[in-house]
Amino acid sequence: MVLQPVVVFPDTVTPFPESVNASICCGAPLHPNDLKIMRTRILLSLSLFCSLAASAQVVTNTPFYDDSTAPRTKNLPEITIVGRGSKSDYQALPEIVGTSIYAGKKSSLIVLDNVQGNVVTNTMRQVLAKVPGIHVWESDPSGIQIGISARGLSPNRSWEFNTRQNGYDIAADPFGYPEAYYNPQLQAVQRIEIIRGQGSLQYGPQFGGMVNYILRNGSEITKPFEFETQQTVGSNGLFNSYNAIGGNTEKVHYYAFFDHRNGDGWRQNSRYNSNSGFATITYKFNPKASLTAELMRYHMRSQQPGGLTDSLFKIDAQQSLRSRNWFDITWTTPALIFNYNFNATTRWNTKLFATIGDRNSVGFFPAAGIIVPDTINAATREYNNRVINLDQYRNYGLESRFITDYRLAGLNHTFSGGIRAYTGTTHRVADGKGSTGTGYDVNVIGRYPRDVEFVSHNLAAFVENIFRINDRLSVIPGIRYEWLEGAASGRNSINAQGQDVILQNVSRSRGFVLAGVGAEYDVTKGTELYANWSQAYRPIQFANLQAPPTTDIVDPNLADARGYNLDLGYRGKVGNYLQWDVSAYRLQYNNRVGTITPVAGGPRLITNVGASTSKGIESYIEFNPVRAFSQSRYADLILFGSYGYTDARYSGNHKDATTKDKRVENAPRNIFRGGITAGYKGFLLTGQVSHVSDAYSDANNTVLPTANANNGLIPAYTITDLTATYKFNSNLNLKAGINNLFDERYFTRRAGGYPGPGSLPADGRTFFVGVGAKF
Repeated sequence: MVLQPVVVFPDTVTPFPESVNASICCGAPLHPNDLKIMRTRILLSLSLFCSLAASAQVVTNTPFYDDSTAPRTKNLPEITIVGRGSKSDYQALPEIVGTSIYAGKKSSLIVLDNVQGNVVTNTMRQVLAKVPGIHVWESDPSGIQIGISARGLSPNRSWEFNTRQNGYDIAADPFGYPEAYYNPQLQAVQRIEIIRGQGSLQYGPQFGGMVNYILRNGSEITKPFEFETQQTVGSNGLFNSYNAIGGNTEKVHYYAFFDHRNGDGWRQNSRYNSNSGFATITYKFNPKASLTAELMRYHMRSQQPGGLTDSLFKIDAQQSLRSRNWFDITWTTPALIFNYNFNATTRWNTKLFATIGDRNSVGFFPAAGIIVPDTINAATREYNNRVINLDQYRNYGLESRFITDYRLAGLNHTFSGGIRAYTGTTHRVADGKGSTGTGYDVNVIGRYPRDVEFVSHNLAAFVENIFRINDRLSVIPGIRYEWLEGAASGRNSINAQGQDVILQNVSRSRGFVLAGVGAEYDVTKGTELYANWSQAYRPIQFANLQAPPTTDIVDPNLADARGYNLDLGYRGKVGNYLQWDVSAYRLQYNNRVGTITPVAGGPRLITNVGASTSKGIESYIEFNPVRAFSQSRYADLILFGSYGYTDARYSGNHKDATTKDKRVENAPRNIFRGGITAGYKGFLLTGQVSHVSDAYSDANNTVLPTANANNGLIPAYTITDLTATYKFNSNLNLKAGINNLFDERYFTRRAGGYPGPGSLPADGRTFFVGVGAKF
């Protein structure tokens, strides 16, 4: 295997959360038959899991050799701190971390402490600059809503990724409504793990892959008490305060932080504030067993300035036609994590977690869109009533994983397996008649026209194995069984007579198997060829089960989107001065769900409309000439570039004739990010350029913008950012930066509805400066 540049500190306490998903049920009560089916499936999964684990002969690997440039094993303990004494912020993940296998997969590890970018405002184009092909939507103030994608998929609140925090789900519902309304403040994140399409076998539903935000937990602290603070100010009234405490004793490790952020936003009517608090405590029963309890509480409220038409955007991108639109998020994620290390190569991890979220929006949303001004009604001498939409998410789950080494045919091999149980309930009330006021107010007049409940249940089990054929070649097959059910019920509207229009009683239950296989071949000591083919799926979304019975019909044979990801690449590292990862991929996305009208003038049919194919290249290279040609202890110079090419098109047999062979929307062909980091002693200066080519905003590939700006081409743009850091010592630092140095006017998204509609301008030039200290 290729030896990755990972620095591991085995003696560090507090098992680090790995990428694991979990969920158990609450919300709507289950029918006794459902409970019986779930119990049966869990028992079968446990039986399979335990029998496979028991059949493996456990062995102990060679002890870890603590050399950051050439570790002799990649079976890492739970705590992995990368680059503590270096400036490296990017690398591929080792083949094994915790109870997860990453061998033979396209992977990226971002170390936030070493990122030379604006983490205060979650500027993902800088944070993920070295991850090739990542498409970022930049349409929310201060990075409150993160939207990322890859391989021609939609960046809408990262819903084509399986989004996690400390290894468990944080999306509204990973099956029926996978939008990530909550994203952690990046100052509170230690590292980000990104697995491209091949994450489906270990993590379930997704086509884009898995994104896991690993929060800071003070794992590096060795004394009973430590205090950390980071204070930042910037353009447009930006203020951010991050404060944390942590400590470590023989039996107990703890860490807690509170983060506050507020600002006026670059555009008019874009004020925001957010508060997040996190606490984790670990009790070590003995050197092998530990139990961690953690709790995150997050609240955000932001004013939504709405979209603009293209003509208004050209006149003044900072203007806003909406002053009464508000968005409010409250998110709570408790978790219990149990770790047991049988020995150096055999580990067991179990997570219990919950996602308790509330999403509220209030605003003026006329059918004609942004071209209708929100002004005083001449007849009433007041504003028009606003519309209120409220969602409640109550999700619970469990996930348990096991990993071990065993000997076969004279070689060590690695087995990993796990089980998962999940249930989620989404209660949605919508289209309520709100007040005529201007502030945040979700009091409703009368009844909500829509009052719907969505329920999803999931049971899954997976096994994956690294077969080491010889010292150079490894083959990694895997299989996952999924059972899931989604249902919708409730009131869809109220007719003119005041009678309830009941939603079609739609329920879908199915079970299926996903399979995949990866391989790695060590070309040299530091380079490898890798390949992977893995099946993936995207479940039927809640929106596709919410069909108005008077206008739409749900196809009784409606199926989940199914397909696969295929990767072939070459990656490696030469010394401490050169690393790269170049690969080609193909993403096949079958059974896409859409709407067609089979009979002119008849009802619309929600059905599987066809397929799309994405093909492309993802490449990254980083070179340090100072390390290559000198032994300087004080100077540093890093040159990097990442490039992603994507050709994403709908297939020729698409049921919707208007989209056959056309490019997939929101899929720019070219994404390039590159930069230079120069340093001397404690000073670092980074300049970064981001270029994204044009993209269509709709499947019909509309070029000229429509009057309401909902459709039309999204023009190409190029952004330049500067960031500087000075470390006085290990406990005191100063950081500053300028985003969008040349004040480019651009937008990355056209919204057909909320939070637009219309084009949503990205921020112009802004700056920040911050100071951090530890005591």
